[in-house]
Amino acid sequence: MRKGAKAAIVGGVLAVMVGGAGYGAYNFVTALEGSSSSGLGGPAPVKTGPPSADEVKETSAKFFAAWAKGDAATAASYTNNAGDAEPLLTAYGSSAHITKVHIAPGARSGDSVPFSVKATVSYEGKSEPLAYESKLTVVRGVTTGRALVDWQPSVVHPGLEKGDTLVTGAAKVPPIEAVDRNGVVLTRAKYPSLGPVLDALREKYGDQAGGKPGIELSVERADAHRPGKTLLTLAKGTPGKLRTTLSATAQAAAERAVEQYAESSVVAVKPSTGEVLAIANHRNDGFNAAFEGRLAPGSTMKIITSAMLIDNGVTTMNGPAPCPPSATWQSQTFTNLKGMTPNENATLANSFMRSCNTAFVKLIDEKPLTDGSLTAEAQERFGLGQDNWKTGIVSFDGSVPASTGPDRAANAIGQGQVQMSPLNMASVTSTAITGAFRQPYLVSPKLDNRQLATAKGLSSNTVAQLRAMMRLTATQGTAARVMAGLGGDIGAKTGSAEVDGQAKSNSWFTGYRNDVAAAAMTQEGGHGGDAAGPIVAAVLRTGG
Repeated sequence: MRKGAKAAIVGGVLAVMVGGAGYGAYNFVTALEGSSSSGLGGPAPVKTGPPSADEVKETSAKFFAAWAKGDAATAASYTNNAGDAEPLLTAYGSSAHITKVHIAPGARSGDSVPFSVKATVSYEGKSEPLAYESKLTVVRGVTTGRALVDWQPSVVHPGLEKGDTLVTGAAKVPPIEAVDRNGVVLTRAKYPSLGPVLDALREKYGDQAGGKPGIELSVERADAHRPGKTLLTLAKGTPGKLRTTLSATAQAAAERAVEQYAESSVVAVKPSTGEVLAIANHRNDGFNAAFEGRLAPGSTMKIITSAMLIDNGVTTMNGPAPCPPSATWQSQTFTNLKGMTPNENATLANSFMRSCNTAFVKLIDEKPLTDGSLTAEAQERFGLGQDNWKTGIVSFDGSVPASTGPDRAANAIGQGQVQMSPLNMASVTSTAITGAFRQPYLVSPKLDNRQLATAKGLSSNTVAQLRAMMRLTATQGTAARVMAGLGGDIGAKTGSAEVDGQAKSNSWFTGYRNDVAAAAMTQEGGHGGDAAGPIVAAVLRTGG
């Protein structure tokens, strides 16, 4: 529970405003009393099938009336999970100090009822109005046959998830004023997708930034590792200043770019230092997939696979990497993108810039490679998959597990069991072009003395070949259209990852321009150059 939050029983009578969809002047007293008559022939049979329109109206009205009255137990009894519903509904009045609750139902749509809530939050002489909208669904009880509210915490407030609760009191941590690398203030109003990132930064560094807490209504998470969320401020605290590595210019470009494609995420980093320059997400769920996503990266993985082939002496950028129409590895047949012309005389550079899957599958069984070779390359050279990154907020370190059977070949082309985030792939590009693994970070490690992850990186010979192949891809290969017009030292790699059940593949793209590397992912975005590519190019165009 947050500091200063006090439990109290809400007194007084709470009103319910009713309107829409035929609710009219419904008698809530009668609704609450209900009816116990089952006729003369014994117990009525248990009802089945979807609730009727009348049942939806009646059940939701009873639930609204009890909730608004502050009768948590009764309100919970009208749900299909009273055990979980009652504590949260109780907290609504006690620990959240929400009073004078008015609920206005909207027009019913099938078994769903939207509604608006107007209330007052009062705490230690401070009061502020609270208003929001939510919705509920009425379902048939499995054993009782009753029409019941399908319990979800989001019914009480759309910002709540399973196990969360509401608390009003002195904020757990003071507010922060996050600024970019040049002192520009970063707000969620100006940079919307930074909202969850700013919450996470406040949760971790609020106490160290020198501010003073205010009084807030907030979401307290069941998962202590997830940041809470402020819903209403009753008394402002004094924010402490927190300097980040972000670039307001790059962040603005990233925000605009991801808005063009649904379910998209992008990260930009500074290869010479590891500093994160931009983080942006455009997702319905608000998840920071840019840092925490765990998805197959498609052919962008071929950067690591190429490094493995070169480091193990299997081939070089000008060495053989034939590109046949298909390749079979331990009973699984792999093919290339539709329309790709086979080339039995291809070099690794040619197969890389055209993104030929079969070339990499055919090379995966060459000596001295083993099932663990790709894993070793990812961990030892690129710093991935060891769960030791400390970026400043929660992030995923990538995963390249040692795999047997068909997955050994699938991993090499970014499918199988490999998982990455845009942050991981931006780091991969940074390592590939500098030779040094510099763990990405959002807040300087000097602030809290945390130790950044390390890895031995790549030889200058391997770096020279990777840079040359990425440059060819950006100027003559699959990334040429997207990277056209970008000057300076550039390189890129496209990727698309097929996912079971999806009509289109996930689009991946990573690239660099001078001292900026960026990677993006768009779920169901198609080929790498279709969606993720334009996002990365837009960020690289700013120059950081």
